Amino acid sequence: MKIENLILEFLKQNPKTSSKLREIFPTTKLFTEDESIWLSNLQKEFEINISKLSDFAIKKEFERLAIDVSWKSSQIEGNTYSLLETERLLKEKVTGEGKSKEEAVMLLNHKEAIDFIIENPDYLSPLSASKIEDIHAILTKELVTDRNIRKRRVGISGTNYRPIDNEFQIKEALSLACDLINEKDNVFEQAFLALILISYIQPFVDGNKRTARILSNAILINHRYCPISFRTVDSVDYKKAMLLFYEQNNITVFKEIFIKQYEFAIKTYF
Repeated sequence: MKIENLILEFLKQNPKTSSKLREIFPTTKLFTEDESIWLSNLQKEFEINISKLSDFAIKKEFERLAIDVSWKSSQIEGNTYSLLETERLLKEKVTGEGKSKEEAVMLLNHKEAIDFIIENPDYLSPLSASKIEDIHAILTKELVTDRNIRKRRVGISGTNYRPIDNEFQIKEALSLACDLINEKDNVFEQAFLALILISYIQPFVDGNKRTARILSNAILINHRYCPISFRTVDSVDYKKAMLLFYEQNNITVFKEIFIKQYEFAIKTYF
């Protein structure tokens, strides 16, 4: 059985899967050898680049990246602000003409969440369900959505996949996902697992993928790795890659997005 299938069966609390995954997971690689080498080389490039920058320059690059990830993460969720309008909103608090209050709030919440993880890099280490809820609370502040773990069924547009809908099973799955992420020594695997598993479990009524992207970046930042803005990924391609994971448990396309966006971040920001 593929490791993706094992992980998802594990999250469904399949007893037969649980012991097998616990046995093989610590030594099972999510990235191929070539992918791992490429990511490691990119990280070395980042370390060299950032060593040449002043503290002020590093701060400015993080601010620029924060604007980009706030924009793209919101755009993936249907926000219509342009990158320029987002920059004006986050820097000058100027709202976009003809835009809704909810769109502005979504962007401002992203910036607040990113600022929080930059200022508190070790807050999510180790990762726990309650800390994930804290990040979700920042991202959904003043937006019309339920807080905390959902207690009702949710559907996902464009797919027949239905996340588990029992509150106690959701909490257990989220806790198990945290265990899997925390058990990994490889930072890239931790960040990638956070990105896909939170989106798969859908622990909240809304804001799941936004939370996943911030969590993934929090893990990278905590370990002094380059965060990812996702700026050049096409929103439709991102959703298609996620649907492929939902329906076929295939992570290949999403890994490609992750790797390309990591490379883009290093070449663009630092």
